[in-house]
Amino acid sequence: MVWAVLFLTGLAAGMLGSLMGLGGGIIVVPALMIFSVLSPFFADVTPQTAVGTSLLIMIFTGLSSTLAYMKQKTVDYMAGGIFFIGSGPGALFGVWLNKDLEVAPFLIFFGMFVVLVSFILLIRNKLKPLSIKGKGVRRTYQTEAGLEIEYGFTPFIAIVISFCVGMFSGLFGIGGGSLMVPVMILLFGFPPHLAVATSMFMVLLSALVSSISHIALGNVEWLYALALIPGAWIGAKIGAEINRKLKSDTLVTILRIFLIVIGLRLMWQGFTGL
Repeated sequence: MVWAVLFLTGLAAGMLGSLMGLGGGIIVVPALMIFSVLSPFFADVTPQTAVGTSLLIMIFTGLSSTLAYMKQKTVDYMAGGIFFIGSGPGALFGVWLNKDLEVAPFLIFFGMFVVLVSFILLIRNKLKPLSIKGKGVRRTYQTEAGLEIEYGFTPFIAIVISFCVGMFSGLFGIGGGSLMVPVMILLFGFPPHLAVATSMFMVLLSALVSSISHIALGNVEWLYALALIPGAWIGAKIGAEINRKLKSDTLVTILRIFLIVIGLRLMWQGFTGL
């Protein structure tokens, strides 16, 4: 029964994480913490081991979904690599900040900010992406309907912004994709499908880097991971396939709902400490 629950948790995390480009940690971490209260089997789970185990699972979620999105040709590897130059160090800096700051008030305000981003996505068609200056990166993406969409970014600005996104990710313990996907859509003009696929590529890179430190610290519950990984791998494939079939507006609507849920969860965590 316990193994079935863990498998289904991994399946849900992989599917939803891959669908929205969030990675799946937003599902696994709260689930393990809830299980630790409900069942003696999970009595050894701590916030540290929940995060460490989740990051290990995100390697397989990221790899599975990236392979699926590679077949769909929706991953912008160059953009993902440039964004990771900023988000990787930013996440480490955020973790360092977390040790010395009173986090509760920031959780509340940041939760409000995430909810605000979801409403900004509602009027995204009325907003103009940042202008590309100098030797900026300009790309085009052709939709299945044959429509060509142009997007792009200035590398320096992109690295600075992604550093800030990574910092918030490490500081508040949320997946970087939950902010990076809206940033790519709103500021850089990425088509939603391309933003999600590129975000999952970044999730793979960041999970590889972050999980190494957690493994070294002994923050991974390997027994739970063995049950979570198969579900996460299969779920990521399913999520990528669902993503392919959704219209862009539908995908953004689902993303907005997820952001509202994440924002409310952050505020709840700030108020209650749970």
